[in-house]
Amino acid sequence: MDERERLVTPPGAPRLRWLARLVFLWALVILARLVDLQISHHAHYQRLAKAQHEKQYTIQPLRGTILDRTGQPLAISVPAQSVCVNPVKIRNQEVAAGLLAPVLGLDREALRDKLLEAARRRRGFLWVKRKVSAEESERLRSYKLEGVEFREESARVYPKGLVAAHVVGTLGFSDRGGDTEVGTAGIEQALEIELRGSSGRVEVLADSMQRRIESLVSREPVPGANIGLTIDERIQFAADRELKKAVEQGLCETGSIVVMDPRSGDILAMANFPTFDPNVQARDAGELAARANLALFAPFEPGSVFKIITMAAALETTGLRPSTPIYCGGGVIRLFGQTIHDTKAHGTLTMAEVLARSSNIGAIQVGLRVGERNLLRYIRAFGFGRTCGLPLAGEASGMVRELAAWGKSSIGYVAMGHEISTTSAQLAQAVSVIANGGLLMRPRVVAWRQVPGRRRELSEPVTLRRVLKPETSIVLRQMMEGVVLHGTGKRARLAGYSSGGKTGSAQIFDRKTGRYTHRYNASFAGFAPVQNPQVVVVVTLHGASQFGGAVAAPLFREVAGAALRVLGVRRDLIGVEPPDNEPVDVDDLAIADRGVNPPVPVLPAPAVDWARPGGPEVVAGPRVPDFSGKSLRLVLAESVELGMQVDVLGTGLARAQFPAAGTMLAAGERVRVVFAR
Repeated sequence: MDERERLVTPPGAPRLRWLARLVFLWALVILARLVDLQISHHAHYQRLAKAQHEKQYTIQPLRGTILDRTGQPLAISVPAQSVCVNPVKIRNQEVAAGLLAPVLGLDREALRDKLLEAARRRRGFLWVKRKVSAEESERLRSYKLEGVEFREESARVYPKGLVAAHVVGTLGFSDRGGDTEVGTAGIEQALEIELRGSSGRVEVLADSMQRRIESLVSREPVPGANIGLTIDERIQFAADRELKKAVEQGLCETGSIVVMDPRSGDILAMANFPTFDPNVQARDAGELAARANLALFAPFEPGSVFKIITMAAALETTGLRPSTPIYCGGGVIRLFGQTIHDTKAHGTLTMAEVLARSSNIGAIQVGLRVGERNLLRYIRAFGFGRTCGLPLAGEASGMVRELAAWGKSSIGYVAMGHEISTTSAQLAQAVSVIANGGLLMRPRVVAWRQVPGRRRELSEPVTLRRVLKPETSIVLRQMMEGVVLHGTGKRARLAGYSSGGKTGSAQIFDRKTGRYTHRYNASFAGFAPVQNPQVVVVVTLHGASQFGGAVAAPLFREVAGAALRVLGVRRDLIGVEPPDNEPVDVDDLAIADRGVNPPVPVLPAPAVDWARPGGPEVVAGPRVPDFSGKSLRLVLAESVELGMQVDVLGTGLARAQFPAAGTMLAAGERVRVVFAR
């Protein structure tokens, strides 16, 4: 650079040029960053900003009300407050947890950890406790804690408590997660979609500290439909009370009662014990077990109560009439190698007396006259072996085997209520056929639905089919009245009303010992009044220490009497009162004194030799051993040694077998063994 250039260029100019270059480069970086933010990734950052300041929350709709047939509320939703916090605004999570936990009954350490985790993730919302009590809310509000908020929700309340708890059901949180309660049992579960309604949506604009600036409801919630049940809470209360009393007096271990209107199929009451209060959450397995609706999904061998089906089939398909003499073999019969007893030695009884005195031998003789095909046809026609179709989860269909699975002696055992299983609801449906003139009605528990703002949608009675001729049902009602007047059901007599029914007592089989116990499934199925039945009542007591006529019939008397009074049915026996402590005859048991499981063979029965009053005899095969807990190798080795064929299902150890241990196999019969790990 020459002298002149040094004179023209001011001092510090090079440094200024370098500074300008740096500023230019910095401007380029900023420009590139702006292009990246505003153009290249504009949508991404816009979503982040929107997620931080704009929130969408679900507005839960008001759940529909469940009412009984008279309009009494059984389940309602009421306003409730829930506690939530803004973790970002809480400065000291340890202190906050120490204040909140004692008031709300929460674990302090667990709550502190939740608050710390939410604050770390910069979450602006966290539930602390849903649906708190008024006392908890008032005490917490007095603390005036920063970041603690109260949200309005609705809580499900069951005003009648234990009444119809198994039918109404309960709410709980779904196994799939979420913070919305859903129906977990009963009508609450079955009609969840209708009761729940449609949720709404609210959009909230908040600042960086998650403080609400404004909100806008984008979709209004739609309340759930109201549901009217056929249950009458007054009749239900009486059924619950009497069943509880029976259990507390040691008459049984568990039980169920079904009250039905035979003309429409309406379930007026469905009681179970043990029971529960739906307002209280279940705390252990025992309390969960108490929520089982035994009337629907606890099938059992009906025993002698099932003889009414045998008599119905006989009246329809044979020339037998109530006055027809039936030879009862002096109280014992040898049926295809199996000896069956009556508890009393009867010679010859009329068919009506066979039902009234519950003679096993008489029922078998009637069943043999009906024949296995006709008997099975009427068992199916009465609805056994299929669910009743009630909108309640877990309903069992019971067990009715096809003829190919019947053994030689099955006709006798089925005729008196063994080798078959049913539920209390199915029995009520079947007895209603006899009570209403021969029609099988579909049981119903929902009478109407009503979406808010619309008219009620009524549920009409459904007739499934005609099972009996009207004249047959009349004859059967008279025969069942004889059971109450001078048979095993004397304690079912009502004050001021005629009644008919049938007792049942089936011994309970102990699979551990392979023997029948002295505990019974005691039952009574009946109706009243006889000429124009208005109610059908089925009582089933599991683990009873006495026979059905002694323990189940009195429950029928109390519940049926209460139901008739509630319904305002006029008395048809003016001035006639049943005597107190009426002695009753003992129900006959199909397997009394035998101590082994009745056979469940799989071969069809041969023709019956009517020349022999006791029935033909056949030679039985090997007795089925107890395979439970054994390996496949041991099962096969033992079966080969005994000369019996085994069908194997599954792998692992033997867990179930059919026929049961102790059964005498017929020639060619196979044993099915189920293996599981």
